[in-house]
Amino acid sequence: MNRALHAWPVRLCHWLNAYAMACLIGSGWGIYNASPLLDFRFPAWATLGGWLGGSIAWHLAAMWLLLGNGLCYLAYGLSSGHFRRDFLPLSAAGVWRDLRLALGLRLVHEPGRYNAVQRLLYWLVLALGALLVLSGLAIWKPVQLHGLTALFGGFQGARWVHFLAMAGVVGFVVVHLLLVLLVPRTLLPMIIGREWRRGRRSEG
Repeated sequence: MNRALHAWPVRLCHWLNAYAMACLIGSGWGIYNASPLLDFRFPAWATLGGWLGGSIAWHLAAMWLLLGNGLCYLAYGLSSGHFRRDFLPLSAAGVWRDLRLALGLRLVHEPGRYNAVQRLLYWLVLALGALLVLSGLAIWKPVQLHGLTALFGGFQGARWVHFLAMAGVVGFVVVHLLLVLLVPRTLLPMIIGREWRRGRRSEG
């Protein structure tokens, strides 16, 4: 038998976001390497674009994809009840309870249902996505959007916010992929929208 879990707009936005974020991370690392904030550079094989101009072109294209897709996801999430149904309620007590269960390897994961820790992480990554877009615009157009740039403490401050927000997103992606590896049956529903289970054979 099979059970519907993820509507097609959720799946479409998920995979478009995955592609956009992969492009943004790779091209962002290429841009970072041209003017590092810290005393290290990312390996060339992990960057996208080949050179600074190419990385910037990839980054801007992926930014508009992320922004457009994010707005569509936001509109769908609010109008369909997806956010209210899947990401709420959320409480500190619930997060602490599920975190302790997860650390003790006793948290049961049911595909299509989000525990309190997952709900918190999804709200955080949505906030980080908005922060990335705003700080990215401040870096891209610091003169035209000087008011926005000033909110981040200037051009260099916007760069730091952008870098740290991207680090947070990368951390989320790593945890997300690890969970998929630990619970692989969650992957198929995000592709076809349904979970397939073998039905029990009747006796007699």
